[in-house]
Amino acid sequence: MNIVLIGAGKLGLGLTEALSYEGHDLTVIDTNTVVLNALTERFDVLTVNGNGASTALQREAGADKSDLLIATTRNDEVNLLCCMVARKLGCKHTIARVRNTEYQEAEYLLREELALSMAVNPEMIAAREIYSLLHYPAFSTRELFAKGRAEIVAVNVEAEGIFDGTRLSDLYRKIGLHILICGVKRGTEVFIPHGDFTLKAGDLIYVTAPAQELSALSKKLHKKEGKIKNGMIVGGSRIAVNLARLLAEAGIKVKIIEKDHDKALKLDDMLPYAEIRCNDGSSFEVLNTEGITETDSLIALTDIDEQNVIAAAYGNSLGINKVVAKVTRGDIAAFLSSKGDNSIVSPASLAISDVLRYVRAMQNSTEDEEIVALHRLADDKIEALEFRANSNTRYLNTPLNECPIIKGILIAVISHQGRIVIPNGSDTICPRDSVVIIAPRGNKINSLNDIFQG
Repeated sequence: MNIVLIGAGKLGLGLTEALSYEGHDLTVIDTNTVVLNALTERFDVLTVNGNGASTALQREAGADKSDLLIATTRNDEVNLLCCMVARKLGCKHTIARVRNTEYQEAEYLLREELALSMAVNPEMIAAREIYSLLHYPAFSTRELFAKGRAEIVAVNVEAEGIFDGTRLSDLYRKIGLHILICGVKRGTEVFIPHGDFTLKAGDLIYVTAPAQELSALSKKLHKKEGKIKNGMIVGGSRIAVNLARLLAEAGIKVKIIEKDHDKALKLDDMLPYAEIRCNDGSSFEVLNTEGITETDSLIALTDIDEQNVIAAAYGNSLGINKVVAKVTRGDIAAFLSSKGDNSIVSPASLAISDVLRYVRAMQNSTEDEEIVALHRLADDKIEALEFRANSNTRYLNTPLNECPIIKGILIAVISHQGRIVIPNGSDTICPRDSVVIIAPRGNKINSLNDIFQG
């Protein structure tokens, strides 16, 4: 597809990498020539220097003939204007990064008036992700499918734990739960395992199951259980504001530590239900004084990755029930996820997954076969995709062991009339079923039919 991207910041860079990898014809517009030159050296993209809201510049970039324009500048109003100009020129679809929650509340109106195809708010997506993680302290990643009835979670295999040394074909006999190991990260290697695969200590495994089975698994892992009652947030970022509101609505007490005095005062006005402390949350002494040992959860959300990592490590050393750190650098996120001790959240990565889902849906030639969700796992080396089957899906009502599924692709979950099935060879796919598949990144699966040979 022909795609125009306006704004080459962190989100724009991540989208450039992801969309280039998938083979799209990409043109990037930005005002920073140094950044644009760096992009042309790394990726096979065209670049245009200047104001992306300019009609003449958009024409130069080919927005009038493009399939999609994505605006990711730091300014919401500029992003909306860019999309409006693109649609007037003839661009078929537009996506805008919109961070202001007031605009988010009017999203449907904006879509109607501006013909906006999609709005993404990385900070709100990240806040919801963290809120979801706080419900299951035993898991470091939590991805929802089938309207929340099935999930994929990440678990670190501990030495002499219930998974250590277990052959996957013996999994049910050993732990008595209907779960599926759909991915394994071992060092720098990533596997989509079969029944003869044996787990070992240090592996990071991705487990899928109905929600009730995962709850039972959490208890078997001997992690601290019980509802999170309070949370300490380090850093008064946009994510912190969104998260504080979600936690307050759930009856969870919130304390935010922000070292900038003016920012702390604004937070105090914005969040009357939260306790705001003006202090340096990167200091262990401050964290102790503010009662870190008495909190159920610690969420590090400063603008500096290293500070978040250090705060998270300290929280883990104290045995806090749940620790979450925001990390923007991919190398740091990959290192921490391999350790399995922290829940790592990357706002840009979450937003990129949402955009990629939309792009895959645009490419799907089957009109009513719907891609519902797309999540990237194991340092983005594996994709988990949810599709809704329809009358055009091949091999309906055929036992899976008779379907010519491409080697290396795993059907992890089938949701049939609200019932979650971890499938075996005798199960089938029916129209309107939700189907979750696991595939190595690079297969470029845009529809459910893409998993079958031929």
